[in-house]
Amino acid sequence: MLSKKDGVILGADTRATEGPIVCDKNCEKIHYMAPNIYCCGAGTAADTEAVTVMVSSQLQLHRYHTGQESRVVTALTLLKSHLFRYQGHVQAALVLGGVDANGPHLHTIYPHGSTDTLPFATMGSGSLAAMSVFESKYHEGLTKEEGKKLVCEAICSGIFNDLGSGSNVDICVITKGQKEYLRNHQLPNPRTYVSSKGFSFPKKTAEVMTLWCLR
Repeated sequence: MLSKKDGVILGADTRATEGPIVCDKNCEKIHYMAPNIYCCGAGTAADTEAVTVMVSSQLQLHRYHTGQESRVVTALTLLKSHLFRYQGHVQAALVLGGVDANGPHLHTIYPHGSTDTLPFATMGSGSLAAMSVFESKYHEGLTKEEGKKLVCEAICSGIFNDLGSGSNVDICVITKGQKEYLRNHQLPNPRTYVSSKGFSFPKKTAEVMTLWCLR
């Protein structure tokens, strides 16, 4: 989401799934694109990682060639052109945000290459729950702290209302000439374990009646 016309705040949960299985509880879904541009990824984790790394390297080569800061529209064009070429078979749904010479920018990029430019955006399986928070509470002129709080609330809404979302909240705040990446900024749903010392089972509590041996 855009914050007070001078910055962009990106947020993501940290759960990665394989169907009904949680395969990674602390996955990084906010990807580096350039010092002033970051990208949130939803969809297939391998595809989002591969696409963002590829475009990030192209932006680096462009900076070497021009000696200038990367533009957000350059990253947007590279990403949507690559995804359009594969007609949605590369399953990467992206939220691209950054600040350049023309100010802050926020774009969504769908797997088939279409894009939107919005003041706030959500992608992924928890996007409907997160969008409900933005639509009810977002307004122009939010300060950085208000924006961070609202993004955290939106991500937590997805975590608690969607099985494909969960674990922790990552936040990335990008302003002119500055970036703040808050890894595991909030832990809304910590896993608690009951100590084994809390249980006491006396011997012969469950008597063994018959033993079976299969060969």
